[in-house]
Amino acid sequence: MKKDIKIAIIEDDENLRFLVVHRLQSEGYLTVEAADGETAEKLILEEKPEIVLLDWMLPGKQGSEVCESLRKQGFKNQIIMMTAKGQDVDKINAYNFGVSDYVTKPFNMDVLVALIDNKVKYFVKMDGSEVHKFGDMEHHPNTHLISKKGKKIELTILENRILLYFLQNPNKVINRDELMMVVWGYNSDVNTRTLDMHIVRLRKKIEDNPDKPHYLQTIRGAGYKFYVE
Repeated sequence: MKKDIKIAIIEDDENLRFLVVHRLQSEGYLTVEAADGETAEKLILEEKPEIVLLDWMLPGKQGSEVCESLRKQGFKNQIIMMTAKGQDVDKINAYNFGVSDYVTKPFNMDVLVALIDNKVKYFVKMDGSEVHKFGDMEHHPNTHLISKKGKKIELTILENRILLYFLQNPNKVINRDELMMVVWGYNSDVNTRTLDMHIVRLRKKIEDNPDKPHYLQTIRGAGYKFYVE
């Protein structure tokens, strides 16, 4: 299944790049690599990988600039930004730069592989055009957008992850720990208050009355459930 999936690893730290390339090859993925922004851009446009792992801090041209430039030149595949742990990922304006998702460094290789496997399952194999419909809305996870009554609403990377997970698990009670694991990853030190804050923000974007949510319901003592008829 993976043999026809090509991943570009763009990272200037030679040791880390070697480790990521080696692990992804052992998982059966094809890989191409580059160490700076200019080379990366040419490589990606030539090789057209299904997934790009792109470091935020690169010599020459920053990851965000590379991403923006690729999108302007018509590259539509998944771009996963590798960021330092201290960076606030919600400040990475996913919609403007065209970032599909992110992973924080230092990362656990198993977490990285799980994230990539998930992208292959839900985006690459589905031609990147997965759309979820609920009520009078459509969620376009690849572009971090909700379309509501013809109006486009932008989601942050984290809001996008949360909503996508709920829509993949409709009418199922999901506890906070499971949700935090999916959204922030295994090595996360995030607390439940942070999660609840993102839920509040997401409700403001999708609910007609965020104080009495129809879709994103709180199940007391258990977690949350996304109600879909």
